[in-house]
Amino acid sequence: QLQLVESGGGLVQAGGSLRLSCTVSGVTLNRATIGWFRQAPGKEREGVSCISTTTSTRTDADSAEGRFTTSKDNAKNTVYLQMNSLKPEDTATYFCTTRGPEDKILCSTYWPYDYWGQGTQVTVSS
Repeated sequence: QLQLVESGGGLVQAGGSLRLSCTVSGVTLNRATIGWFRQAPGKEREGVSCISTTTSTRTDADSAEGRFTTSKDNAKNTVYLQMNSLKPEDTATYFCTTRGPEDKILCSTYWPYDYWGQGTQVTVSS
């Protein structure tokens, strides 16, 4: 029943911006930790950022710090990843994940996640 659906990926020029969306069903966002991960071709999956059951967020990918912002709209059950000043190195498939229902105030991409979306492709051109 728990499902995550990413959207908003596409092709963007370097220096541009893109906002990814993750619509969650089966759990309300005030009871769920949501993580953003990405996987570039030939590279391992990397934790990007997360948002807690509250509005507490953190960015675990050093290269994304200061450029990416995570937010959510509880009423829409949607989490967003605002990506600014995009670089070709940001090219990857982006996934949103959740640990399932919980009441943790903080979050971390280093924690285990149980549910994954299908991913949305982000391609940044030079």
